[in-house]
Amino acid sequence: MSNDKILGIVVIARHGDRQGFYQDPDSYTASATSITPLGEKQESQLGSLLRSLYLDASSPTYIQGISNSTSLFQQSQVAVRADAGGEGGVIFDSAVALLQGLWPPTPLSSTILANGNNITSPLNGYQFVPIESVEPNEDVSLEGFTSCNTLNDHIAAFYDSPAFLEKANQSASFLSQLHSYLDGRAVTLENMIYDYMNVQSIHDANFASRLPPTFLARARDLANFHEYGVFSDSQANGIGNIAARTMLPSILTAFQRIANASDPLRLHYSSISYKPFLSLFNMTGLVQSGEVEAGIVNYVAAVVFEVRQPASGDEPVLRFNFKNGSDDTSFHSHDLHFSGWNGDGDVPLATFINAFQPVAVNTTLDWCNVCGQTTDRGCAALLGASSFGSHHDRISPVGAGFLGAGLTAAVMLAALGVLLFLGFLTFGRGRRNAKDSHARVHSDAGSEAA
Repeated sequence: MSNDKILGIVVIARHGDRQGFYQDPDSYTASATSITPLGEKQESQLGSLLRSLYLDASSPTYIQGISNSTSLFQQSQVAVRADAGGEGGVIFDSAVALLQGLWPPTPLSSTILANGNNITSPLNGYQFVPIESVEPNEDVSLEGFTSCNTLNDHIAAFYDSPAFLEKANQSASFLSQLHSYLDGRAVTLENMIYDYMNVQSIHDANFASRLPPTFLARARDLANFHEYGVFSDSQANGIGNIAARTMLPSILTAFQRIANASDPLRLHYSSISYKPFLSLFNMTGLVQSGEVEAGIVNYVAAVVFEVRQPASGDEPVLRFNFKNGSDDTSFHSHDLHFSGWNGDGDVPLATFINAFQPVAVNTTLDWCNVCGQTTDRGCAALLGASSFGSHHDRISPVGAGFLGAGLTAAVMLAALGVLLFLGFLTFGRGRRNAKDSHARVHSDAGSEAA
């Protein structure tokens, strides 16, 4: 396959090292936290590695037709999305740091003015790569696992399962030894204990010296069991896989765009938490085959799907590569195993799409129904609108936002009409103050329909 051409890549990467945070063990609602300088460094290094593999024209894995490492970033060739949900700015900031390594400052980022002055972008030619900030209340694609009632039921059932109760009984003695290290936190298998221990072992020298040598690894083993049990399912369309199922539409669309010779897209990157990785590994048979561990991926873990054109001229294929964090020095290719594919080498693109398109959660309305949600994340408006007829067009998150806004506007206009009729409100001339709005993120609205 050495003569294959790489048409483009789809990158999925976890955020870098961060400060500690808490997430509810029943609903996975999370507190905000912050990325650390270590996390920023890790992400930048990952970006540099991707640059050397895929943007260097002399690399055997160079993406055909992409603006190479000696040129400026080309916006039409790249799409970047970052989860802006429960962990605050950590995931978005991780994307910023990775992109700094992927497209570092360059003197080429400059312009010559009419007066002859040569002006270089700030920070010695910083390249500003647009990032779509994916807000969970407006777009469920990168965080489909929160506010999902049926997932909450799945979690409760897992906690009541014989396997979980047996693991809790087996680990009770170990957990009882952790009280003095957890600063008053609840010590149960249901409650996540590993994250606090991991963060402290990295950033608190006193804690790291006090913690017995085997305790962190044993806590990690319990956390792996806990998280994989929550974010996996026996069936591809099971609710335990919701974290990956909501991501599938944007991933599959990216594959199709990259394979389309008339579409300029060459690199699609999603910055996410660890949860979708577990569901994706479960759905693609990587855990069942023993190729990947059933557990939490490390900080800066990354999956790269290469969209390849075989030298034979046959249809494009996918190659799955995984690198589990900064301690893993390189990407490793893995065979996928799923219904319709036996795990032998690169997967024909059509085979992958045909297998996973039916289990994808394509619209916010679909998510509302799958998750049994009737109020949050725009579901009240969407479900109300759907009750007017039996025909439902596909609605992107952006379209769902317009729909929700339209319904809200209709209600407000009706209220204003009542107030005007009763004489409580009048309209007249007044002064208006215009304020500039400085957006944190610039993206093309509707560029991703998920």
